[in-house]
Amino acid sequence: MSRISVRGVAVASATAVTAVGSVVGVASADTQQSNGAEAASADTTLLADIPAGQQAQVQSASLTQQAEAQAVAADSSGKKDAEEAARKVAAQTAVAKKAAAEKAAKERAEAKAAASNVGAGGSSSFPVQSSYTVAQIQAMASQMVAADQFQCFSHIVDHESGWNYHAVNASSGAYGLFQALPAGKYASAGADWQTNPATQIKWGLNYMNTSYGSPCKAWSFWQANHWY
Repeated sequence: MSRISVRGVAVASATAVTAVGSVVGVASADTQQSNGAEAASADTTLLADIPAGQQAQVQSASLTQQAEAQAVAADSSGKKDAEEAARKVAAQTAVAKKAAAEKAAKERAEAKAAASNVGAGGSSSFPVQSSYTVAQIQAMASQMVAADQFQCFSHIVDHESGWNYHAVNASSGAYGLFQALPAGKYASAGADWQTNPATQIKWGLNYMNTSYGSPCKAWSFWQANHWY
């Protein structure tokens, strides 16, 4: 082989190597460019999910406003619930007070009517007798005492004297149906108090009404204290 031929092969070989290197370089460059693009794409996706700069400030302010609005709404709802509960309690209290006032007024009216009836008819409306049975005395009382108060009235007389208008407490001197002490208290209802049970009934009913408001209230006191 001549020097020229050898040189030609060397040149050709060098050219081939250069070409291959170029190809490899191009491929390598393409691969690096492709990988770089993918990395950039991944970076872009991650950054898109995180607000930056002014966007972050706006988003933070929006979240704060939402939290404040929710807190205000919750506070307002709590106040409304408390106010509604207070209104219900006030309404119930008002109803209870009204009912109590009406009941008290009714009892006062009944007591006044009973006192008026006693004053109008009194013991003088019953015929005078030398003596009276328990049934007769109870019949007198039923005409002088309001129907819804009679049972209470009767309980007191049962315990105090057993409907004996001549009953005397040996130790204290208390006398009559209601064991008045001193016995002369009956005289305010009539001079015949020693012989007329109706006069004693008139006095006893007036005493219960003026001292306790009604016979039933007097009976409630008696049950708690065993005296009235």
